[in-house]
Amino acid sequence: QVQLVESGGGLVQAGGSLRLSCAASARTLSTYAMGWFRQVPGKEREFVAAIKWSGGNTYYADSVKGRFTISRDNVGYTVYLQMNSLKPEDTGVYYCAAAAGVGVGYFILSDSRTYNYWGQGTQVTVSS
Repeated sequence: QVQLVESGGGLVQAGGSLRLSCAASARTLSTYAMGWFRQVPGKEREFVAAIKWSGGNTYYADSVKGRFTISRDNVGYTVYLQMNSLKPEDTGVYYCAAAAGVGVGYFILSDSRTYNYWGQGTQVTVSS
C-alpha cells in the first residue's frame, strides 16, 4: 500500500513557475514508476510526466516538454514536478500516481490505467 500526498499548487501568472511535490509513504519505491497527471472539469485526466524510480528514465507529454521537469529524491521518497514558463492551459488539478512493478516506455507510463495509487490532487491555476 502506498499513500501519496501532493503539495505546492497555487495561483501563478503566465510565465511563472511552480514546483509540485509528492510525498510517498512506502517501504521501497525501487520497483515503482511515478507519474503526474492533470485534469480540468469536463475533460479526461491527462498525462504530464513520469519517472521510473530505478534508473530515473523520464517521460513527458509533448505539451510540457522543455518546460516541466520531473525528478525524485531517493532518500525522502518524494517526486517533484518543476513547472516553468507556465501557460493558462496548464491550469488544472494535478495528481501524483504510483505504479508497482511496471515496465518502461512512454505508452505504458503515460496511460493512467497503469497506476495503482493516486493522491488527492493539488490545484494549479495560471492566470493570463
